[in-house]
Amino acid sequence: MIADGRVALNGAKLETPATILPSLRGVTVDGKPVGAPDRARLFRFHKPSGLLTAERDPKGRPTIYDALRNALPPGTPRMMPVGRLDLNTEGLLLLTNDGELKRAMELPANAVPRTYRARAFGTVSQAQLEDLMDGLTIDGVRYGAIDAKLDRQQRTNAWIDIALAEGKNREVRKVLAHLDLPVVRLIRVAFGPIYLGELPRAEVEEVPSQALENLFGVRTPRKQGWAKPGGKRRR
Repeated sequence: MIADGRVALNGAKLETPATILPSLRGVTVDGKPVGAPDRARLFRFHKPSGLLTAERDPKGRPTIYDALRNALPPGTPRMMPVGRLDLNTEGLLLLTNDGELKRAMELPANAVPRTYRARAFGTVSQAQLEDLMDGLTIDGVRYGAIDAKLDRQQRTNAWIDIALAEGKNREVRKVLAHLDLPVVRLIRVAFGPIYLGELPRAEVEEVPSQALENLFGVRTPRKQGWAKPGGKRRR
């Protein structure tokens, strides 16, 4: 945008991005003043199975945005998913308009736990599941500690509660398949301190501002970034 001459400061076109701005005062794009960023917002979405976590699909399959078009309140800014849920996984998907918050929640270093409930075909003992706390390697990929608890065994089906912090691609399915437990149904019930609760399928609900501020401690001004849990501010 700067190279195209679209950005100006106090009426003079900027020639280089190496420009220090003490504030947004006097900055314009295409002649229009640049306003302050929107406040950070976060929504809970109960993603149904069969929707892609993507903006569009070359194969024409439905995406979360097809459902969100009618679910989000009018005037809601563009929302980005925090992490992903694969096509056949349902449950809690968080949406935000704030790229810093999205990154802070996704960053493995911040170890924000994701909690799932899985129904798998097969039988398993709690002792086998507890071995997952040591982590494991599957096909050359290392998976960190996984907290798994057997909720109940119903003949050839097991309901398992699983909490993990990495969120690698299809991690729950791959780990349980490694234990000869193919997943029949997978539901994400929590992301950090935010729960799916009784939110109806395909419905959206905004997370209250106070709860949002408590996610990573105190919300710092946008120019200073989000506070990392128990640590220093990200810049």
